[in-house]
Amino acid sequence: MPINGLFIGLVTLDLIYLAESPPKNNQKIVAVDYTVAAGGPATNAAVTFGHLGDRATVLGIVGSHPMTQLIREDLANYKVGIIDLDSTTQNPPPVSSIIVTQSTGERAVISINAVKTQASGKSISLDVVQNVNIVLMDGHQMTVGIAIAQMAKIKNIPVVIDGGSWKPGFEELLPFVDYAICSANFHPPQCKSEEEVFAYLSQVGIPHIAITHGENPIQYRIDGKRGVLNVPSVRAVDTLGAGDIFHGAFCHYILRSSFTDALEQASHVASLSCQFFGTRRWMDINFDG
Repeated sequence: MPINGLFIGLVTLDLIYLAESPPKNNQKIVAVDYTVAAGGPATNAAVTFGHLGDRATVLGIVGSHPMTQLIREDLANYKVGIIDLDSTTQNPPPVSSIIVTQSTGERAVISINAVKTQASGKSISLDVVQNVNIVLMDGHQMTVGIAIAQMAKIKNIPVVIDGGSWKPGFEELLPFVDYAICSANFHPPQCKSEEEVFAYLSQVGIPHIAITHGENPIQYRIDGKRGVLNVPSVRAVDTLGAGDIFHGAFCHYILRSSFTDALEQASHVASLSCQFFGTRRWMDINFDG
């Protein structure tokens, strides 16, 4: 049976440039390379999930502005479905401009994310989780995410959050979450240390928690027991989207293996992606997912 994943959150148009360095004030630079792709944490995760052999659908706001055709074509190319929460809006989609430093793979990003493109819970069909096996939320469509998390909980569908950073509303969403995969920048209120973050997430009832640290080891907790998982060491060409790719791969593997195995396998996929420019070119490599 096909595995279906629903990915809820930000849908952007990413303009990605490879350059020697970001420009300084009043400086013009010429890029070494560039690419254009649909982006956003949930969107990149969905593309990865689909690339590994599953069926992915993104749920977010796309609209009908001419620029959205680039988003739709990119997602169609990777066989990712779209559920548009506001198909009639003619506002331009959020556009991210990204400069990747050629020598280090580090990136500089400017974007308005989903601040101006929030959907209400009224946009949701009751059958949105029909035949869905796993749900991931990046927190950029919080009202919708909370409503769908409640539906998923009733149907025993696992819910994963991409905790890139704390966003208002997470306190309402977290009680419905099964897997919290967070970055080191995820700081719930009054949480200053990693130990406090683990304690906060455990207290709201999340059984599986992981905190990623880029190329450094992943810290995780399963039902209160702590562990550490090393990640592959690679020469990074571009770290853009590596966390998103990690989440998409995790969603693929967690339906087939244990929590620690899924974390380890996802780290291999994310590390592979860092060896290529942009968020898509790693997919051209033969990879056994």
